[in-house]
Formats: sequence, C-alpha cells, structure tokens
Amino acid sequence: MSEVEARLRQALSCPAGPSSDFDLNPGLRHRPSQQLRPAAVLLAFWLKPEGSALILTKRASHLKDHPGQIAFPGGKVDPTDAGPKAAALRETWEETGLASSQVELLGQLPVHETVTGFAITPFVGLVHVTFDPVPETGEVDEIFTVPASHVLSPHKYSVQRRRWMGEWRQYYAVPWGPYYIWGATARILFGLANGASK
Repeated sequence: MSEVEARLRQALSCPAGPSSDFDLNPGLRHRPSQQLRPAAVLLAFWLKPEGSALILTKRASHLKDHPGQIAFPGGKVDPTDAGPKAAALRETWEETGLASSQVELLGQLPVHETVTGFAITPFVGLVHVTFDPVPETGEVDEIFTVPASHVLSPHKYSVQRRRWMGEWRQYYAVPWGPYYIWGATARILFGLANGASK
C-alpha cells in the first residue's frame, strides 16, 4: 500500500463533521424549507510512478454555472442514476474519459452543502492504471493533476474572502500554479487533508 493510499484510508476511517460553504459564513445559510439538489463528485487520486496526484477539471468558460472554475469530476444525480456513487462515476467518465472500471473506490466523505443549493456527496478513489484524459466537449476546458502531497497538507490551505451578492464571503483556497482551487472544492479537500494528517 502506498503512503497516499494509507493516508486516504486513514482519513476515511476518522469520524468527520459536517462540511458546508457556510462553515465560514453562517449568515448566508439557506432557508430551512429550501430543498437541496443532490450531486456527487469523485476525488480520484492517480497513483502514477512519478508521484500520486489528484485529477481535477477546469470548467468551460462559457457555462452558466461556475464558468472557468476548478472542480472535481462530477455533477447532478440524475433520476436514471442508481444513486450518488453511480452519478459520480458516470459524470467522471463523461467529463474525463476515466471509466468506472479504472477506479478503485475507497469510500465517501461527509455530504457538502453549497451556497448554490446542492448537497454534494464526495467519493474518494484510486486510479492504478494509465489512461488518456479526454475533456468533455463544451463542458470541460482542461483536465489536470495536482500532487497529492499538496492537497493533503492542511498548511497549504488559507482562508480568503470576496464580495458575493453584496456581502463578504469567506472561503478556503489551495492554489496550485496557475490553478486557483477554492470554494466547495477546496473545503472538501481541506476536510480530507485534516483527516489524512491525524
């Protein structure tokens, strides 16, 4: 077992608290009556000979929701999906060309509530084989990797802020080179990094 795999399994075995965009912004929480839309993502760690790395995508710049942002492969849970896990694997294949047969699922993290009204179930998996990433036309501008050592180190994260809908919003960020990883993506990773460092 590689060090990264051991740390991921350790993180998944630790009791974890809730994860939310509201952790740093309790005043922005949804109305209690608002129903959250289910979504799922895959944190796919590619165990390459030159070093383990997390697979991430850059969303297409013309999209209505979150254009140009860095995200995990994933998306909404469709009625035809067997559940969040099936949705995460389906979306990952559609967005990156990574087939479910190439992923060893290790487990799932706490559901993450977003300020945009989604309840995201994050799954953690390993990729042991070589594959050629293929960005989904019209949805994904780029597929890239970030070293696991970067995203699994809590000290790499910072809390930043910007104005959103007339209010200051704080959020986690863990930039890597030209890629600004922030918001829900960084918050989910921060929770994983904390668990992997215990």
